[in-house]
Amino acid sequence: MTGNGSNTQQGAALLDHEREAQLAAALARCAAGDRAALQIIYASEAPRMIGIARRILFRQDLAEEAVHDAFMRIWRGAAGFDPNRGSARGWLFAVVRNRALSIHRNEHRYDASDERALEIDSEAAVTRMPETSALRRCLERIERPRRDAVVLAYAHGMSHSELAGRMNVPLGTVKSWVRRSLLSLQECMG
Repeated sequence: MTGNGSNTQQGAALLDHEREAQLAAALARCAAGDRAALQIIYASEAPRMIGIARRILFRQDLAEEAVHDAFMRIWRGAAGFDPNRGSARGWLFAVVRNRALSIHRNEHRYDASDERALEIDSEAAVTRMPETSALRRCLERIERPRRDAVVLAYAHGMSHSELAGRMNVPLGTVKSWVRRSLLSLQECMG
């Protein structure tokens, strides 16, 4: 019985070593511009990475955003992985953990006491513009939550993640609101 347990442990260690070697090789291929290698890493590690991000962010949409951003960073920064400094899996998980922590910080940058002031400021930013201003006229045509997103992003410098947390809507929704509002403004002003 003791021999079987030790064989099982040795087999698991061998599998872990093989997975680690595959991930390190895939990272090296990513650094060389091989997109298929990134897909291999994604297929192998994305579910665990989403789990890590979800434990930090408590929201599936933000966890998925963190993993997406992490894979963009992995693709661009794969050449920075050094197997002499640590494991490939550890490096991948550090990238997603750091991205999730950044999103978490951004989500909580403004507390509830700031919320009323920002609401007043977003509306005040529009009303402070001259009534004859084309920008004011165009902003007033955009429905309220989308207008607030644009004003808070550009007048107050809030990131998409900060807006999502403040407005309590998914990050993708905020990005869509800002993009569509900017297109509406461009069309109206053009």
